[in-house]
Amino acid sequence: MNFSLKKELPLIGIVLVPFVYLYVVWDKLPEKVPVHWDINGEIDRYGNKSELILVAFLLPVFIYVLFLIIPKIDPKQKIYKMGRKYDALKTVLTLFMSVLAMIIIYASMHETLYNPNYILLLVGVLFTVLGNFFKTIRSNYFIGIKTPWTLENETVWKETHKLAGKIWFIGGLIIVLSCLILEKKASFNLFLIVTILITIIPVVYSYLKFRNLNLNERNQ
Repeated sequence: MNFSLKKELPLIGIVLVPFVYLYVVWDKLPEKVPVHWDINGEIDRYGNKSELILVAFLLPVFIYVLFLIIPKIDPKQKIYKMGRKYDALKTVLTLFMSVLAMIIIYASMHETLYNPNYILLLVGVLFTVLGNFFKTIRSNYFIGIKTPWTLENETVWKETHKLAGKIWFIGGLIIVLSCLILEKKASFNLFLIVTILITIIPVVYSYLKFRNLNLNERNQ
């Protein structure tokens, strides 16, 4: 996965979009802008507008650079085996972070986060997309459900990620639908519950799967 400027140009363009947008609206921004909202979309912290530059760096730039670095520091070079799937995942997450950065800049400029459900909906869409990726992710130290049991056993890794793919996809759909039909607080509470469940269930499953495999090996 050597760096190719021609290949990376579209992604670099995606990373730069929030900066271009911020440049365009910079003079329209007051010196103090809202930089944080509560679950009801009410402003609970103001900051200098220069903080929005940091938002653009911490979201798309950080994620993009991180995905460039990971293959270089992967001790067993397993990331390289993902090939185009890794590039697709990099594109999805970089695009998500760029869109999120632009939403924050837009909300800061208009001093309102009209409906926090829009951000939760966006995260729900991300969960469904990641759910489709999970079953194709090969064992590695950086991406996926990295528990001691998945990293120890290839079968546990595969089975855990098959399950994770299904529940992340379903969980994402539930979040999207809840954002469309429920009130802000109800959809946020459901978002928290779903996020906790899709995080914990694969971890517990990986342990149980590993334990069962070990018990079967001992009984043979």
